[in-house]
Amino acid sequence: MSTSEFTIPKMITSRAERPAEANVPPTQELRRQIKDKVRAFVTEKALVPPIPIDDLKVYAVELAEREGISHDFLNFLAVLMNNQSWEDTLATIPFNRRLLLLPKCLRTEAVCPAPFDEFGLLCKQCGQCSLEDLQIEAEKLGYAVLIAEGSALVMAIIETGKIDAIVGVSCLSVLERAFPYMEAAAIPGVAIPLLQGDCLDTNVDLDWVWDAIHLSSEDKTRRLNLETLRKDVSGWFTDEHLSQVMGPAQGESEKIARTWLRRNGKRWRPFLAACVAKALAEDPEAPLPETFHKLAVGIECFHKASLIHDDIEDGDDLRYGEQTLHALYGEAMAINIGDLLIGEGYRLIAECEAPPAAVAEMLRIAAIGQRDLCVGQGRELEWLRAPLPLKVNDVLGIFSKKTAPAFEVALRIGAAFAGADAKVHDALATYSEALGIAYQIHDDLQDAGADEADDIEALRPSVLLAMAHQRAKGEDKAFLTKLWSRQTGDHPDYAAEVKRLYQVHDIVDRAQQMENTYRDQAVKSLQALESINLKGLLRRVLGKIFDDLEIKDWCREYEARNAADREARTPFTV
Repeated sequence: MSTSEFTIPKMITSRAERPAEANVPPTQELRRQIKDKVRAFVTEKALVPPIPIDDLKVYAVELAEREGISHDFLNFLAVLMNNQSWEDTLATIPFNRRLLLLPKCLRTEAVCPAPFDEFGLLCKQCGQCSLEDLQIEAEKLGYAVLIAEGSALVMAIIETGKIDAIVGVSCLSVLERAFPYMEAAAIPGVAIPLLQGDCLDTNVDLDWVWDAIHLSSEDKTRRLNLETLRKDVSGWFTDEHLSQVMGPAQGESEKIARTWLRRNGKRWRPFLAACVAKALAEDPEAPLPETFHKLAVGIECFHKASLIHDDIEDGDDLRYGEQTLHALYGEAMAINIGDLLIGEGYRLIAECEAPPAAVAEMLRIAAIGQRDLCVGQGRELEWLRAPLPLKVNDVLGIFSKKTAPAFEVALRIGAAFAGADAKVHDALATYSEALGIAYQIHDDLQDAGADEADDIEALRPSVLLAMAHQRAKGEDKAFLTKLWSRQTGDHPDYAAEVKRLYQVHDIVDRAQQMENTYRDQAVKSLQALESINLKGLLRRVLGKIFDDLEIKDWCREYEARNAADREARTPFTV
């Protein structure tokens, strides 16, 4: 029995009582929605842990019925209810009084060099799985960490009185077996289900684990709902609000610029600025002042201007599924609108009513970011004049100048508004570069699901195509060389051929690994931050931007073991 079973009270039904469909996993988006609903439900009911098992059953059914959640997810609801009920208590417990339990199936078993002793797996920190990062981070905070199996070992640790809380990782099929010991001892416990099962080379939502192990009463931002904040920021881009912030539009050019500013977009950059400003504020839960809205709109002005110019330079006729500005009004008008938005961005910063020193710093940050972005775009244009294959590092170099500066400007303007020191700005610069590169690789991966070859036809360097070209040989390499050089006229279906080569050379998985590497670099850059609020919030932001994980299946080893000795066991029931 895995030690990580001892993280929550047992689930609401026995295996015999539950239909087979009850282990259908929620997708990442549904999981996020369920977590939000559970948080509100636990607050509404003022649930006090430990929650009796019978009550967990009733509450899970009540919430499912109220919100139209499938009963397939009752087990998952129970896990989250227990987690949420213990959150405030866990936050007050010092890190050195907590135990992190990890399952051995997180290791890459085929190459794992770690031996076992009576306390479990002795991680060699070889860098081939997530166990190393989790163990290092937790132990740095002061946690005791076990990668082990065995209920007796965990109970012995609890009985020493040296552990006051447990954070554990396991699959729902294992968690189903319950933890009556913790309920009886009223030990705070938070459980993070694995993203996949099979008890071999499994994975876990590292963002979720990070949040759990860093949970602290010192982090005043932990209750902030990032999705609500993002919606608030998006609300600053209505026609009425833009008129309040920017003043009434004068003339046709300004009206066109405002229309473009209101058009679809994820608003990541003003959202990032808002996150930093909130994290560094004296009261992170208080609304941001109206003066900050000028900064947010100004940041989006810079971004939308860059898109207008990019569309002209790339020859794109569509953006957000609609005609681009130059397709509608011609290149001359589009260039002018882009320039107008850049000017508006600087004007709004200058008029934000922040202290003069902060305004000067924000203008300097914006100017340097604008310069770096143009340098990055210039590298693309230089390649455009002679479009030959690029190496992966060349593509990443373009990403670091073309995408990362926009994130850095947003984050550092938020920090300057809040009066952050140089150490914070240095950490944000490092974070931004890793985030920008990861974001662009993520974008390439999403494009790979469509006609990825279109990126080259439209003259967009792609890290996936660079990887494929470096690994291909013979005729395949010759084909990709022609593709990079835009010589595809003699190939009837080059997009299908590109996808075939991605599959042959395992390009998508390799690119995903590279994205994860840069995401990890972003996480590690936060170690230099002294602000608990800022560190915690920026870590959560990564989970929001790269919100693409989903739970896949359950623990096959546990299922087989349970089936083999079902007759010899008495299942937990409620």
